Amino acid sequence: MPQTSSEREAAQAAFRGAARALFISGDTIGAFLASATPGQVAACTAMLESEIAHRDRVRRARLLRQARFPVPKSAGGFDWSNVAFPDGWGRDEMCSLAFVRDAEDLVFYGQTGRGKTHMATALGIAATSAGYPVRFWQTAQLVLQLGKAKREGALDRLLADVAKARLLVLDEFGYVPFDVDGARLLYQVISDSYERPAIRSQG
Repeated sequence: MPQTSSEREAAQAAFRGAARALFISGDTIGAFLASATPGQVAACTAMLESEIAHRDRVRRARLLRQARFPVPKSAGGFDWSNVAFPDGWGRDEMCSLAFVRDAEDLVFYGQTGRGKTHMATALGIAATSAGYPVRFWQTAQLVLQLGKAKREGALDRLLADVAKARLLVLDEFGYVPFDVDGARLLYQVISDSYERPAIRSQG
C-alpha cells in the first residue's frame, strides 16, 4: 500500500533524526531522501537507530567501568524505613538525579548499616545509565592514591581523571583521619569539584 503524505513525512523525519544523531550532514540526508524509496528509507532508518542504540549501550558500559563501583547496587527493594529527608525534598527528588543536573551536593549521614553506601552506589549507577560520568572512591583510598600520585609526580593526571566526573561519590567520608597533606589534597579535589555534585556517604 502506498504511503500517505503524513506517513512519508513521519518516516523522513525519523530518518533525519537518526541521521543527525550520527552527525550525517544535512546535504547528504537531503540527497538521500530525494531519491530513496519508502522501503529504503525504512531500512536505513532501522540501521541508523540500531547503531545509535549500540553506541549508547557501549557508552553506558564504559561509564559504568570507569566509575569503579565495588559492588553493583540498585534502589529496588531498598529499605526506606530508616531514611529521613529534609523538609520539601525527598525520595522522588533524589532518585530523579536532578541534584546531578543542578550540580548540587548530597550528603548521607547516620549510623553504620543504614544503607548509605548502598544508596550512594545505586544513585551513582543510575547516573551512569543516564549518561553522566561518575567516579566512586572510598575516601581513605582516594587520599592514599592522591598522596602516592603526588610523590610520583602524577598528581595532575589523577586530578584530571577525577575532574571528568559529573558525579563524585566519596564513601566513608567521616570515618577516616587524615594527616595535614592528605586533608589538603582531599580539599583540593572537593574544591575543584565544586561546580559538580558529590555524594558523600559516611557509612
